[in-house]
Amino acid sequence: MQQHLAAIKDSKYCPLWHDQPDIRPEVLPALSEDTNCELLIVGGGFTGLWAALQAKERKADADIVLIEKTFIADGASGRNGGFLNSSLAHGETNTDHHFPGEADRLHQLGQQNMAELLETLERYNIDAHYEKVGETEVATNQGSVDEMRKDFEEEKAAGDDVVWFDKEAMQAQVNSPTYLAGIWRRDGQDGIIDPARICWGLKRVLLELGVRIFENSPIDTCKPLGNEQMRSTALGFTITSDKVLMATNAYHNPVSAVSRTTIPVWDYQMATEPLNDEQLTAIGWHKTRHALGNHANMFHYYRMTKDNRITWGGGGAVRYYFNKGTDFASFADIPERFEQLSKEFFETFPQLAGLKFSHRWSGIIATSTRFCMVPGATYNGRLAWAVGYTGLGVGATRFGARIGIELLGYQPSDILKMQFVTKKPMPWAPEPFRWFGVKFTQSALVKADANNGKRGLWLKLLDAMNLGFTC
Repeated sequence: MQQHLAAIKDSKYCPLWHDQPDIRPEVLPALSEDTNCELLIVGGGFTGLWAALQAKERKADADIVLIEKTFIADGASGRNGGFLNSSLAHGETNTDHHFPGEADRLHQLGQQNMAELLETLERYNIDAHYEKVGETEVATNQGSVDEMRKDFEEEKAAGDDVVWFDKEAMQAQVNSPTYLAGIWRRDGQDGIIDPARICWGLKRVLLELGVRIFENSPIDTCKPLGNEQMRSTALGFTITSDKVLMATNAYHNPVSAVSRTTIPVWDYQMATEPLNDEQLTAIGWHKTRHALGNHANMFHYYRMTKDNRITWGGGGAVRYYFNKGTDFASFADIPERFEQLSKEFFETFPQLAGLKFSHRWSGIIATSTRFCMVPGATYNGRLAWAVGYTGLGVGATRFGARIGIELLGYQPSDILKMQFVTKKPMPWAPEPFRWFGVKFTQSALVKADANNGKRGLWLKLLDAMNLGFTC
């Protein structure tokens, strides 16, 4: 059997973060009767949990109900790579195009949001295994070296705390024969965390604060009730509320104004067994513990865990399925996706031959046409949403939750006047045009990666419209 196939043969389909029985909380009972509340939050991931906490901190006596389709941390919030990034709008180029004049403010808000997030974890004694390691980007072809060098010079001139590694220096940081250069962005509080620990910690805190949480309670409908309330149903029971926050991200949402803004993109990820001393010495990564991603369209993201495993995701395994396919039975555990990831892993670290993968998993990223989070409100401010984090949701979800509750009237601030909040995104095209467009774009991205990053006419057109995305 080929090495990359043998490595995944005995892996367990389960997110690494979920496989922690010593700290994983019991699933709470489902909704079992009609109920009333001031604020209904739909979705038990980062956005919903952060929204409930911030609403409680702004109004201690707020009566809040949170419903989750499955269990807390089961969506993207418990299936990501655990990369904590302060960016709110997916980089300066994207920010300048969609929100001209707001780059400095969004940067400041991103830094503030990160500081408050970490302070909140400390205040409520939530151990998320946070490590302040910054963000490190590596070049694996000469085109990437040239582009990254330009980025480094610009960022250095702007006063950013960045470090340039040439080939020898980068391989001394993390020993991969594929690395030709690297940039270490080490300012701010960017780093890595255990995402499920954040969710479970927030769940504990919310229960202590009196928030009612119902798991295994998927929403069916959500409609206005008169001019002042909302009527939602789940499992045949009715929830009457003054306000509703939709924190569903890529998953089913009964409100069309929300569902039109994003498409679900599947991402696949794996985790190795803990590396032994010989394996650690072979790559030297345990000494630096960089959070890594390669400079590419179809990029990989990977990091080390507290117990010295490597998590590995992204690359060419990322997929969009026709008509917003989100069926786990059909798309979650596709052998070809994990086989491709495993093959690409050993191309990056050939000296780790014989290493096995212990876990494999997948999940759905919600991506918007503006390549960052989309907030909004309807029904005269009675229903709000924050969805579509496009791969940078671990940190940005707290800010999205803030916007969501402010749109519902919980201590609104001047951020609601920003283009970031008021500007509506371009809707996705209907099927089958959406599927053909995404497939064509993916093919163009793969071709560009194989051609030293040189982008063809289709990608240049998308760049001009600021519609580039990984799919």
